[in-house]
Amino acid sequence: MNTNNQFTVNRKTPTYWRITFHNPPINLIDPDSMFELMTLMDQIETDPHLKVVVFDSADPEYFIAHVDITRTGEKYPPVIDFSARLSRASVVSIAEIRGRARGAGSEFALACDMRFASKEKAIFGQPEVAVGTIPGGGGMEILPRLAGRSRALEIILSADDYDAPTAERYGWINRAIPEAELDGYVENLARRISAFDKQILSDVKQLINRTGIPEVSELQESRTVFITRTMSQNTQEKVSKAMALGFGQRGDFELHLGQHLGDLK
Repeated sequence: MNTNNQFTVNRKTPTYWRITFHNPPINLIDPDSMFELMTLMDQIETDPHLKVVVFDSADPEYFIAHVDITRTGEKYPPVIDFSARLSRASVVSIAEIRGRARGAGSEFALACDMRFASKEKAIFGQPEVAVGTIPGGGGMEILPRLAGRSRALEIILSADDYDAPTAERYGWINRAIPEAELDGYVENLARRISAFDKQILSDVKQLINRTGIPEVSELQESRTVFITRTMSQNTQEKVSKAMALGFGQRGDFELHLGQHLGDLK
């Protein structure tokens, strides 16, 4: 077991790790999260035995809420570097999702090779448009590939919350699994894959990636627009209003973010 400030790494076997995110109060992604993730990626990419990594959360209400908007002016490691590295790594990555996965949380899950979510407890969203910006961590590129153009437009332009059964139907996630069965399903799948030949797993990912993941240049283009819009006066005013109502804090506003952002003027 290895514990960083925000991520606990449980090396369950030499070939299978489980990495658990814990950043109270609601699992916001901040610069510290990203620096830790980049360090973890160094370990994931260079471990000679590792075949499968599962990402989950210690908070049952939040997988990853979204970016900590109060710290967007600080220096972040490039988010798209992590996403591109994870999707291209020879190691198979699985997101096990309970609670809210919105914004960067949704995009973190999208960067993983597979996504399995609690049918009763998982909620997904890309809320950026409601506060005056766009998804800047892969949502613009990966969602259309998974859900199709029209559904990606619905998800991003509505800035609303979507339950796990809808996310499954749209192709956002692999499966919505009953809460009582989620842990066992992901554990069995991870252990099964981790028993197979590492080179074959790498070959499969490399070949499927020819049609399944965006180019880094696409990610960079969206990231540039995201940063520009986030720093605009209009967006800063909307974010200030949202924060006064509870944005980024534990409480009803974040729990029902899709509903509340629809009322934000």
